[in-house]
Amino acid sequence: MEVKIGVQHAPRELVVETDVSPEDFEAQLARAVEAGSLLAFTDTKGRRVAVAGNKIAYVEIGTGTHGTVGFR
Repeated sequence: MEVKIGVQHAPRELVVETDVSPEDFEAQLARAVEAGSLLAFTDTKGRRVAVAGNKIAYVEIGTGTHGTVGFR
């Protein structure tokens, strides 16, 4: 699934593809924001992504666009 994370005082959002289920990601996000800790997860390429929970402005959770060809 595709996740877009807006970070406070950052001009661009983070766009990451991950295999984590939307429910698991939301639970992890809620814990990180509530505690002010890191939101850390692995993307589909095996890279670790970490964002400070107290700096997250917004999050969009989508299905992603796998297998598209050409202009969207």
